[in-house]
Amino acid sequence: MSNTTGDLAAVQKLKEAYAALKTEVGRVIVGQDAVVDQVLMSIFARGHGLLVGVPGLAKTLLVSTLAKSLSLSFNRIQFTPDLMPSDITGTEVIQEDRSSGQRHFKFIPGPVFAHVVLADEINRTPPKTQAALLEAMQEHQVTAGGRRHVLPEPFFVLATQNPIEQEGTYPLPEAQLDRFMFMIRVSYPSAEEELKIIQDTTGARSVELRQVLSAAEILELQDTVRRVPVSDHVVNYALEFARRTRITTPEADDFVKQWVAWGAGPRASQYLVLGAKAHAVLHGRTWVSGEDVRAVAHPVLRHRIIRNFRAEAEGITTDGVVDHLIKEIPRAAADRSA
Repeated sequence: MSNTTGDLAAVQKLKEAYAALKTEVGRVIVGQDAVVDQVLMSIFARGHGLLVGVPGLAKTLLVSTLAKSLSLSFNRIQFTPDLMPSDITGTEVIQEDRSSGQRHFKFIPGPVFAHVVLADEINRTPPKTQAALLEAMQEHQVTAGGRRHVLPEPFFVLATQNPIEQEGTYPLPEAQLDRFMFMIRVSYPSAEEELKIIQDTTGARSVELRQVLSAAEILELQDTVRRVPVSDHVVNYALEFARRTRITTPEADDFVKQWVAWGAGPRASQYLVLGAKAHAVLHGRTWVSGEDVRAVAHPVLRHRIIRNFRAEAEGITTDGVVDHLIKEIPRAAADRSA
């Protein structure tokens, strides 16, 4: 993206859309600014998000509110142990042509055929059903009966997961976790925020949301993010984060070798750069620096680093590993690239 009038106008439009979306979501959701930011970054970078938090933190409400503000079709899938893959993707049924008497198969689309799909409590369904989302998330299509059915664009999956529930749950396999651009931590509200939540939700208050962006506008803004240039210094800086998590590489530090069993794959480097682009553009900049990479390092890497037994015994979290990486990786060249 060169510094032309058109490029600057596109960035400004995205910045204004970002501010408008935050305003609309803020009329329903109290606080959670970092969560909203990360969800919006994943959307404009054409990624998927996994929201992790205890019950009652408005994860589902946030997703549905965002879908309404974006003027997009929205489907919620409540994941349960008896959910079947066809309950998500759709199924083929036999129909008879009354005029000819001939029978043929007709595909009935499932709830995955929407712009925004909320996979609620995704870890409550068995792996076979979880895997039904893999093709949709990666290829934006569903294959049924040997036929390819394309999903509407833009398409993204926002899944929720309860971190404290263990009974009756099925942890997502690493291959599926890797499809999520961000793992977004949803924490408890502050005392002031919780007070406002109680005041807003225990009265007769109702909110009419304004639709900020259409599907076509979102696709245009996603292209804007992709066109943002990134210097080699910043790309190498992002690459360092991924490579230093792998204990078999010469770049890995001693603390990584002590605490990590498996590190992040190449998709982590890709999402670090894309996330940094989205972070820069949403803040009105046409260039990317190391600061933008650091801003998305935790949500990109926390679900791609597998700790070993020693780390678990010592209470070292994946966020703690990322904190060490941020501290240890030289940042001068990447920060100067601005």
